[in-house]
Amino acid sequence: MLFRNSFQDLRYALRQLRRAPGFAFTVVLTLALSVGVATAVFCVIDTVILRPLPYANPDRIVSVESSSQSGYTQPASWPSYQDERVQTRAFAALAGYIHYSKITIDTPSSGPVTLSSVRATDNFFQVFGVQPILGRTFLPGEEKEGKNDVAVLSYEVWQKYFNGDRSVLNRAVKLDGNTYTVIGVMPAGFRFPLNMRDAIYVPIHLDQWWMTGRGNHWLQRVGRIGDGVTISQAQGDLTQVYGNLARAYPTDAGRTVLLEPLIKSVAGKTNGPLWALFGAVLAVLAIGCVNIAGLLLARGVKREREMAMRVAIGAGRSRLLGQVLTEGLLLALLGAAGGVWLAWTILDLMRAFLIKALARGADIHMNWTVLGAAVAIAVVASLAASLYPALRLSGIDPSRAMKAGGSAGTQRGQHRLRSTFVITQVALTVVLLVVSGMLIRVVTRYRHADLGFDPAHILAVQIDLSRDRYQGRDMQASFYRPLEEQVSHLPGVQAAGLINLLPIEIYGSNSDIHIAGQPPNPPNREMLAENRIVSQGYFDVMGIPLHGGRRLSPSLDRPLNAASTIMVNDAFVSKFIPPGLDPTAQRLDEGAKPENWTQIVGVAGNVRQNIYEPPLAERDWLMDEITPNARADIFANMYLVVRTTGDPRQVVPAVRSIMHQLDPAVPFGEPETMTEVVSETLAFERMEGWLFGIFASLALALALVGLYGLVSHEVGQSTRDIGVRMALGATRSRILSMVLERVALMLAVGTAVGLVLTYAARKLIGMVIYFEAQKESGGFLLLALLVVVAGLLAALIPAARAASIEPMQALRSE
Repeated sequence: MLFRNSFQDLRYALRQLRRAPGFAFTVVLTLALSVGVATAVFCVIDTVILRPLPYANPDRIVSVESSSQSGYTQPASWPSYQDERVQTRAFAALAGYIHYSKITIDTPSSGPVTLSSVRATDNFFQVFGVQPILGRTFLPGEEKEGKNDVAVLSYEVWQKYFNGDRSVLNRAVKLDGNTYTVIGVMPAGFRFPLNMRDAIYVPIHLDQWWMTGRGNHWLQRVGRIGDGVTISQAQGDLTQVYGNLARAYPTDAGRTVLLEPLIKSVAGKTNGPLWALFGAVLAVLAIGCVNIAGLLLARGVKREREMAMRVAIGAGRSRLLGQVLTEGLLLALLGAAGGVWLAWTILDLMRAFLIKALARGADIHMNWTVLGAAVAIAVVASLAASLYPALRLSGIDPSRAMKAGGSAGTQRGQHRLRSTFVITQVALTVVLLVVSGMLIRVVTRYRHADLGFDPAHILAVQIDLSRDRYQGRDMQASFYRPLEEQVSHLPGVQAAGLINLLPIEIYGSNSDIHIAGQPPNPPNREMLAENRIVSQGYFDVMGIPLHGGRRLSPSLDRPLNAASTIMVNDAFVSKFIPPGLDPTAQRLDEGAKPENWTQIVGVAGNVRQNIYEPPLAERDWLMDEITPNARADIFANMYLVVRTTGDPRQVVPAVRSIMHQLDPAVPFGEPETMTEVVSETLAFERMEGWLFGIFASLALALALVGLYGLVSHEVGQSTRDIGVRMALGATRSRILSMVLERVALMLAVGTAVGLVLTYAARKLIGMVIYFEAQKESGGFLLLALLVVVAGLLAALIPAARAASIEPMQALRSE
């Protein structure tokens, strides 16, 4: 009996939806849009926050972040790391690594290719507890010189550049011109750091200066705490070790350490905004549910006589309730199908954003968990929206419904309920519009911020030279100088230059600075300046103005000079040189003899190293002045920057040709324009703004549809009342103003509630973007006015329809 009734309900539901295709389409579309965006964001949150990291017992893996005595984030030095590793008792493995340098590999299928590299200590893979699918990982002692010419390939590198050949084990490969032996291949899905897909893992290779200097801070760490040890216990253990080091070595005094679960470290600044995005999705889903409930309620009014007839001939309440809920379930399944397709489309369109913006962005895809969530969301949303109309229809009084005629749905209680639906939609829409508006404004402000250079028409090409190929040769004379000269004379090129660390994209390195003749630096404060190596043409390419002194020049600034010469920026002058002193008359007391102290010869304008922060103090050396024995290490990785008169990508083929004429083996990476560099730096903020903009637009559209539907429905149900009013002397303009006044009241209440909600939710919104309510009040009111105007325009058509009713025709229709 139950099965037969359910089957009958399903057939009847299909018949009812075929009779009202406009209603069915509107409900399914609303549900699909709401479920689609909710599913897409849930997919992101599931991958980035909820899903465990692809390591063994990931909850026991921690990142180790150390800070200097003045609060700067400061990695470990090699000697300090060795002391930490020996003295700590809380860790099963404490590994060191660096991942910011590239590596060039000679591949059998693609020739020389520049890939990401992770250079790590011998216990690196012990931290993650993941076994290779081929071969082995590092053995104890393989970080030492003479034993460290081994490499482990990521799965992606093995597949892409070695065609998944299992005989790759024990094969000799050239990495940066040196011979390494492939000892292992990691499984698919293993990556660390998580945003590195095409990576090669090698033991640490650095010269003695880096390995022996306790003041050289460059080594990042990740650790696995021991069984039975809590993170707080490990924190206490490592803090004690830092105390021991501070007492033993003055350079380690005042340094602090913080352990953080790796999953939290990976999510970083994206954790809060992603949950805020989820809150925005719930708001859109709520608007969709309210909209559907309003549509179902309006449809229920039209079906009151039908239900009354069924009750009159013996249908029970449970039978009617089951029928209405079956229609809701059918709509839910159709909406879920549309929502899954929409979510898949959104994720596909967002893929480039996701990969650039999130550490685990490449892992985001539809899966069974997400599909189940999509169906569950659709069913719950549809049934929740259907429940009140279903209960109302199933409990209808047949005699009242038969007598009520066309005014059955015009009861005061139903008016209030449908008005509440509209007010709720408008309020949530205002909140989303405010957040999206502020996000778009912030991203626009960052993209048009004063970077110290104009990114338009600048091309950047990363260059990775093989140290082995240039043994006994000067990289500057053999490659970089002729490269800069030839590229600068290409048609359409205004200037060409070189720099070791590209602005905006790379932080770089820094050093303590002291100006000769000035008081000693404060004991608990680092006085740091960024270090850059540039060519003569770099300043012309970037358009950096000269504010004092002279430019660096190969004819004047040479390695044979007793004292090196540098240019500094305005931020350097403000930080280190007291007012009234000529910066170009100052020296940096680096070195034992005053005649060897570094001389400042020029002051340039500021260039931002980080788009989110003010410019840092910076000093620049000329490439020509670097001593020949240091050039191989410094010049192996450089950036060519080219300013053009037109589209920078038009000169890419010519630049590639010149590079390969000078060195056929040099890999030619994917060039970027500086406009793209700025844009990619803001990838997460752009993704946030894009998504919030979509959500706000969708919310506004749903709210307007709901408002239009409400006014249209009430006009239809109130035709007789309007006819009576007009027969008694009401003018058409009075009827129009009466309808619009009620709409304006609902919009005013909705926007007021929305502004109050925005203020109340400022802490949640603060996860996405910082704002001050008083300073932003003008923008808030402008957005609220936009919602009111849009709402009035949406209501204008049904309001005009009400004003055009003919009194006699309206009275005869009843």
